[in-house]
Amino acid sequence: MNRFRARAALSAVALLGVLIGLPGLAACSSSTPSGSQSGSSQPAGANAAAMDNPNLDLGTSLGARPAPDFRLRNQFGQPMSLSQFRGKVVMLAFEDSECTTVCPLTTQSMLMAKQLLGPAGDKVQLLGVDANPDATSVADVLSYSRAHGLVNQWDFLTGSPAQLKATWGLYHIAVQIEQGQIDHTPALFVIDQQGRERKLYLTQMAYSSVGQSAEVLANELSSLLPGHPKVASQQSLATVAVQGPADHLTLPSASTSPGTVTLGPGQPRLVMFFATWLSEVSDLKSELVNANAYLAAARREGLPQLVAVDETVVEPSAQAVRSYLRNLGTSLNYPVALDTSGRVADGYGVQDQPWFALVSASGKIIWSHDGWLPLPALVSAAKRAATPKG
Repeated sequence: MNRFRARAALSAVALLGVLIGLPGLAACSSSTPSGSQSGSSQPAGANAAAMDNPNLDLGTSLGARPAPDFRLRNQFGQPMSLSQFRGKVVMLAFEDSECTTVCPLTTQSMLMAKQLLGPAGDKVQLLGVDANPDATSVADVLSYSRAHGLVNQWDFLTGSPAQLKATWGLYHIAVQIEQGQIDHTPALFVIDQQGRERKLYLTQMAYSSVGQSAEVLANELSSLLPGHPKVASQQSLATVAVQGPADHLTLPSASTSPGTVTLGPGQPRLVMFFATWLSEVSDLKSELVNANAYLAAARREGLPQLVAVDETVVEPSAQAVRSYLRNLGTSLNYPVALDTSGRVADGYGVQDQPWFALVSASGKIIWSHDGWLPLPALVSAAKRAATPKG
């Protein structure tokens, strides 16, 4: 098990600085490159709303300079090079193979963007390059691909530390270990059929904007494909209204039988956010089952009741979540809700998986924690946070 927790870095600013300094490149463009707008059917008002959305990057124009070639191995151990995908539009993302923050959001938006193009998506190649210097084996990139339902949907490339470092350098990707976490530039490049860099996207840590990001990417892909195929979704790109602890919410239950789970003010709660792909980097089954013990302690000691929320917006499907829980081999004694839009995670300020938030009866977050906690520490934190301050 990797000793590092993974996250994306703020080195995106440095990357933009490097790219802006290159001859012929635009500063930070919110529109598509010259000549590439024809595939977009977003009206001017929608574009204006998108530009005001802080959780949405509309991309930076890179002109059309040649994308540097490289040669690595995919999740099946097969040698691959960027140049072998000439004739296809490529989405190239630098992803941490053990990431629990922004990377799953990025890869989900990539997959959704391709799907929004329908049959024309066959002319799009999804490509990832490992950005974790501590988890570089073929097994690591296969594990990430399997956990996120991407095994046969993309090629996730890795290589020796020297090969990866050279590839990161070609694209000005900063990768480092800082305070026990993997930091890397959250960059996604769109490369046209002639192997030229067209757009750079710096992906965002916002669950509710995954679908919006997918649509932005799909429109860019469409503009580069023959005939500019229609993008299936035309949702609003305006800032999404989130759903926080002060809101009364009724969410679908992850139970196999139809039902709902309620959240909101009225009683204190300990809310546990998770995703089933955490099984790649932790013993998720044990953590979920052990949470039954917290529930028992809460009932004995009058602590806030536990509610779990699965981040379904970055899962393969709601059915995959239900199947995972059904196959745990034991029941969970607490309710599990499905956050299908990501609005709840953003409303509760979730920045990683797993994420705990202790909410007061008035609907205020009084304590939060990133990562799993043993039962004594979780009970102790709940007691401290629930005790009124003098």
